[in-house]
Amino acid sequence: MSAKVRSVAGPVLRDTLYDRVSSWTIALFLWAAAICFCVVAAWITTRLPVPPTAVPVELVEMPGGFEDGSPDETLRVDSPYPEIHDASAADMPSDQTEIAEALESVVESSDGVAQQIQQQFDTGIQNTGKPGSAKGTGKKGLGIGPGTGGMPREQRWFVRFGDRAGVDDYAKQLQFFGIELGALLPDGRLAYASKLTDPAPPVRYAASGAGEQRLYMTWQGGDRRVADVELFKRAGVTVQADTVIFHFYPKETESQLARLEVDYRGRPAKQIRRTYFAVEPSGQGYQFTVVRQIYLQ
Repeated sequence: MSAKVRSVAGPVLRDTLYDRVSSWTIALFLWAAAICFCVVAAWITTRLPVPPTAVPVELVEMPGGFEDGSPDETLRVDSPYPEIHDASAADMPSDQTEIAEALESVVESSDGVAQQIQQQFDTGIQNTGKPGSAKGTGKKGLGIGPGTGGMPREQRWFVRFGDRAGVDDYAKQLQFFGIELGALLPDGRLAYASKLTDPAPPVRYAASGAGEQRLYMTWQGGDRRVADVELFKRAGVTVQADTVIFHFYPKETESQLARLEVDYRGRPAKQIRRTYFAVEPSGQGYQFTVVRQIYLQ
C-alpha cells in the first residue's frame, strides 16, 4: 500500500506597500537631517567673529588758570617762598600792573555772567592764590581755576533746542537725554523737576547746590526759557522773570557731547573757545550735532 505524500508550501517573504512607504519615509528623513546638518555646519564655520565690545572712554578735562592767558602756557612766579600750585606774587601789584593786565584781558561778556551764576549756585570760596613760587612758561594759563588750561565745559558749550517745536515736544527732547530742570528759588532752595513729559512733573527740593556734581547750563539767549517756565508751572513751581534756571546733564549725555566736540574737527578741548550743539530728530528719538566751533588760536 503506498502512501501519498502531500507537499506543504513554505512561507513567502515579500515587501508590502507599508514596508516600501515607511522605508522611503525614513530615507527622506535621514537625507533631510543630513542636509540640515551640512547647512548648519556651513553657517557656523562661515560666521564673522563677534566684534569686541567697545569700552566707553570718558574724556577727562582739567580746565583752569586765568582768562587773560594762553592754553599752552602756565604761570611762572619768581619768589623766595616755596613752590606751591596756586602761587601768587608776594608783593602786591602796582596800579600800573593792574591796568596793564586789565587791558590785556579780553573775554566775552557771557563768561562773566557764567561766573556770577556759578558763584550764586555754588557756596564754595574761590581760591585767589598764596604767596609762593611756581615754575612755568611765564604767562598765565587760559581759563579759571588751578587746572592745566582751557575753558570748562559749562562755559564752552552752547546747546540750541528746536524753537519751532511745542512745549510737549521740547519736554520729550529733555527727557530723552535725561536732562533735569532746576530753578534757584528766592529762599535759596533749588527746585528739581524731572519726568518732564508727565502732566504734573515731580519736583524735589535741595537746600543748596553745593553737592551737585553734574554738568549744568543756564540760558544765555533764545526763546526756550519760556518753555522751561511752563514746565515748572505744570510741576506747581512758580518761576519769576529773574529766576535762574539750570539744565542738569547726566554723565552719559555729557560724555556724548564731549566726544562729538572732539570728533568735529579733531581739536583738543583746551584749544576750543566755543562749541555750538543743536538737537535734531533721529529715528524715534533725538541726537546732538555740532554746528559750529570757535578756537582760541
